[in-house]
Amino acid sequence: MAAVPRVAMPIGSADARMPLLDAVKGVACVLIVGHHLARYGPMADSASALAPSFFGWLAQHGRLAVQIFLVLAGFLAASSLAPDGVLRVDRPMARVARRYGRLVMPYLVALSCSVVVAALVRPWLNDEAVPDAPVIAQLIAHALLLQDLLGYDALSTGVWYVAIDFQLFVLALAALGWVRWLERRWKVNAARARWLAVALVLGLVAASLAVFNRDPALDDTALYFFGAYGLGMLVFWIGRATRDSTWRLAALTLALLGAGALAIDWRSRIAVALVAALAIAVAQRWQWLRPTGCPALWQPLVQLGEMSYSLFLIHFPVILLVNTVVQRWWPDQAWPALWGMGFTVALSLAAGLLLYRQVEMRAASWKAVLTLFAGLLACGALSAA
Repeated sequence: MAAVPRVAMPIGSADARMPLLDAVKGVACVLIVGHHLARYGPMADSASALAPSFFGWLAQHGRLAVQIFLVLAGFLAASSLAPDGVLRVDRPMARVARRYGRLVMPYLVALSCSVVVAALVRPWLNDEAVPDAPVIAQLIAHALLLQDLLGYDALSTGVWYVAIDFQLFVLALAALGWVRWLERRWKVNAARARWLAVALVLGLVAASLAVFNRDPALDDTALYFFGAYGLGMLVFWIGRATRDSTWRLAALTLALLGAGALAIDWRSRIAVALVAALAIAVAQRWQWLRPTGCPALWQPLVQLGEMSYSLFLIHFPVILLVNTVVQRWWPDQAWPALWGMGFTVALSLAAGLLLYRQVEMRAASWKAVLTLFAGLLACGALSAA
């Protein structure tokens, strides 16, 4: 069976002081879930007859929403690691370990659900989206976020992005840590160190956009995705400019960098990332990210954005489960398939909220991580029995 196809979702807690970003996450999350519904399982084939253009667009282009998440992830990484351009982390390895624990706790729960649901539906749903029964090495690789680098098929959609997000975080931390080492080793003053950090990230972004992102062989690595992620980091630092002329020059530099990369090789994903980055830069400059009051109409989207990681992780097993029921009782019927999609969204929201409140919001600990790791191995063993 083919590996589960790749579509991504942003990771990281929502910044409560930036409800606009959460609202954007909510919209993008809906697009990603819709993209999966339009691509995977027999319901997609049946329902598409009702609106072929819409479902075709969603299946083909809905995945581009991931670029927004990449930009936002870089933006939030810069705000937490180096808000003024200088690394503010005293224990980098401890920070990496904390990041890993925070990522994998809801991830391991959702992955266990995917393994169990796949085992339940496999006799009834003959579809390439259903993962094969996992082997022990595959489960361990997933738990360590190494599945793609080691060549294992994915056990759920989006698990590749969790691994890439972790790689991007480590790469950003390493780059900023190297600048801090130079600052201490060569007695570089803080102002120059700040500019050096910006220049280093800018260089990595340029290399990613012009070279690495054009090589499919690198799409399992952070280098492939650092263009969009680094744009988010640069946008955060641009927002720290105190002079309008400095901000305009920095924004223009960013726009020209992106335009140059697109002139070399047009890629819709990079165009979306560039537009998202520039839009966030403008919103940040005009202080729209932290409005004095959040419109009531935004609240559902803000709340959806806050739980977007959990929703993304858990919606795939729900898709498998509902597809199986609909195909079993109403095979190849358009309207039941459409209603099944709606039920999938509702059930995914409920499951995502439960995962968010019961797992993601809790403080990560090694005891909890190891317990969930053991749970994944147990689920894998039972599904293969």
